[in-house]
Amino acid sequence: MIPARRITLFSNWFAIYMRYRMRKAFNRLEVMPFTPKPGHSVLLLCNHFSWWDGLWGNYLAYWHLNRKLYIMMQEDHLQKRMLFNLFGGFSINRSSREMIKSLLYAAGLLNDPENLVVVFPQGELISNHTTDIKVEKGIERLIKNIKGPCQIVYSCALIDYFESLKPSVYFHLFDCGIAGEVGFEELTEKINSFHRQALTDQVNVAH
Repeated sequence: MIPARRITLFSNWFAIYMRYRMRKAFNRLEVMPFTPKPGHSVLLLCNHFSWWDGLWGNYLAYWHLNRKLYIMMQEDHLQKRMLFNLFGGFSINRSSREMIKSLLYAAGLLNDPENLVVVFPQGELISNHTTDIKVEKGIERLIKNIKGPCQIVYSCALIDYFESLKPSVYFHLFDCGIAGEVGFEELTEKINSFHRQALTDQVNVAH
């Protein structure tokens, strides 16, 4: 398991640089109104369908949720991009016993109300057009080991072009409850309900 070596100076530079890159790559990045709970860390569960997903998590953490970013990455992916380790990336290997160590590490980070941890609950790349979000069981173990106040947030990122040659990204954020107060089955139901709601809302999104 590779722990994060987050350096604030590098993290701040990276957030500013990536916002610039995103503004070049996308027509717009639209975050639906959402306010995180004061005094709570944030477990940000994101749908996972593109190369950009982790970078979008960084964008949300820095510019909208006002938390220090940490992100759970597959170990082989992090090893190829160790620069991300300096921006809060830490590893998980789902085929190793060290997976539990990674989940406990993530839970420990979430004991600090200034932190945000990005996790992809599907565990693999799946089209954002899916109507069913499968939440891996490891999420249950992670949440059970969080000791401090932590808000669980689901982020559904959806892409549309409309009149532009460049895609626009729309982030639909939903409050799933507080760690320790929402069971795993209830959380899974909420995520799927919120995901379907986002797909419906996206049809009428302003552009």
